[in-house]
Amino acid sequence: MSLHRQSAIDFRFPSAGPTTAGLAQDWDGIERSLDESGLALLPGLLNRAQCEALAALYAQEDGYRARIVMARHGFGRGEYKYFAYPLPPLVDSLRVALYPRLAPIANRWRRQLGSDVRYPAGLDDFLAQCHEAGQTRPTPLILEYRKGDYNCLHQDLYGEHVFPLQVVILLSEPGKDFSGGEFVMTETSGSGQRAEVIPLRQGDAAVFSVHRRPAPGKRGGIRKAEMRHGVSLLRSGTRHTVGLIFHDAR
Repeated sequence: MSLHRQSAIDFRFPSAGPTTAGLAQDWDGIERSLDESGLALLPGLLNRAQCEALAALYAQEDGYRARIVMARHGFGRGEYKYFAYPLPPLVDSLRVALYPRLAPIANRWRRQLGSDVRYPAGLDDFLAQCHEAGQTRPTPLILEYRKGDYNCLHQDLYGEHVFPLQVVILLSEPGKDFSGGEFVMTETSGSGQRAEVIPLRQGDAAVFSVHRRPAPGKRGGIRKAEMRHGVSLLRSGTRHTVGLIFHDAR
């Protein structure tokens, strides 16, 4: 067992991993959607009990390496916490299960963009590369938004090693726990700009481009599309999400 998965903390999840149904996604369709827009939905990745168990972690003091208040850094309003290693079992199992599904897409994107970077088939080997380069701090995080909070458009880049896809999972129920607070993505390239608002339900996830992706050029070939993501103004309630970033931070 890898060092980052040795846990002495019992987070008391109803399940240590995503349900079989949650991972039974249309992965061919997900790949097509990522190629077309840099974004794809993973509906029902987690069940309600798993979402509620994860959201309840935010109030705990233990198990985190840092708490960030967005307003102090010009990131928007709201706050988030980076999990410490060892990660909670459910967060860790999601990261481990999703990475090999996404690594072939990431490698193809790198080739299309003219890069010789290649990603290993398994997460542990990729994290070993990050750690050898001094990127040893875990990046999975849990975010909390309350009325009036929002997240500015940004990219989650933490060092030399960057995995080009990441995942966000909505833990709260729209219309019941909160209103507003839509997940937003923008794309900028030589052909113009595009913005997209992504509706998510409780337990749904979005997998999306971290910073740039290959996109079809107007005259054939490949252009580089620069991607950013954020969260619109929360109009009421409280919204929790978990973010799964596959590269670690310096």
